[in-house]
Amino acid sequence: MDERLWAPWRLSYVQGDKREEIPQKVEFEWLPGAEHDCFICQAVAERTAGADRRRWVVDRREHCIVILNKYPYNNGHLLIAPLGHKSRLDELTPDEHADIMDAAGLMVRTLEEAIRAQGFNIGLNLGRVGGAGLPGHLHWHIVPRWDGDTNFMPVTAGITVIPQSLDALWEALAVSLGNLPGPS
Repeated sequence: MDERLWAPWRLSYVQGDKREEIPQKVEFEWLPGAEHDCFICQAVAERTAGADRRRWVVDRREHCIVILNKYPYNNGHLLIAPLGHKSRLDELTPDEHADIMDAAGLMVRTLEEAIRAQGFNIGLNLGRVGGAGLPGHLHWHIVPRWDGDTNFMPVTAGITVIPQSLDALWEALAVSLGNLPGPS
């Protein structure tokens, strides 16, 4: 039997394609110390209409931002990062620490409601040697889990199956957070 698993959104990652569809006129409000090539700093700074959806921003808070992971380990994989471009835990203020942990609690509840997550892996990779893909900007991973979510694909083929598009996930989370505008 010829069975195929289609995941077309992964092609840009496999090919290392960094291009994004960005409007002609992009408006940024850069924070002091922001790195202009950091995707988290870009998400924090962009104020162009539709930027949150295009950059997968789920929630903006006083001291942190929540973004969908563009290359998720599992469906619903989120990143929580301080607004400022900081690479060390001792650079965070107590208010930033508190806001990040509060956001983590809210996102766990939101993922339980929106996609019926049953458990979570929550962690921080600190520094390149510690596994951070973006070592210059701290970010915590929230990875939803379900009973039986490990299947033969990761074991036999090194493949993770993500059953939901980022767009559909963004909508589900936005509805759960009450961030989508009502009918006009």
